[in-house]
Amino acid sequence: MHRNAQHVADVLRELGVPGQVRELPEPAPTAATAAAQLGCPVGAIANSLLFSADGTALLILTSGAHRVDVAKVAAELGVDKVKRADPDFVFASTGQRIGGVAPVGHPAAIRTLVDTALQGYEVVWAAAGHAHTVFPTSFAELVRITGGTPADVG
Repeated sequence: MHRNAQHVADVLRELGVPGQVRELPEPAPTAATAAAQLGCPVGAIANSLLFSADGTALLILTSGAHRVDVAKVAAELGVDKVKRADPDFVFASTGQRIGGVAPVGHPAAIRTLVDTALQGYEVVWAAAGHAHTVFPTSFAELVRITGGTPADVG
């Protein structure tokens, strides 16, 4: 298992998450590719998307069936601008590369929003630190393990 995925697996265990990190045969850099490999609806994929909110890292865990409305999120958070982070900002903030960013296992806590659309799925799949790894979870568990705030981000 890739060292980032092992780190995420260790953090998940420490947080009491029962779901195990699973290695996929192919990379899953998008919700559609992950859903196809897992045999689940694309909406059950929790995309970990990093943004810059007035220069501060913001992690949004959104349903693979949604696009983040950055203007809506900025207004909700009371910030001037929310924009997608570039690969260097993502890596500096999470220690992980785009396509495999997990909701946990980062060098420091990141403010996190969890898309309320994920409540509609009994099992939600999230990346586990590498483009080949995922883990099963739930909306409530994502909120708990990230200290995140439920939000309508679409």
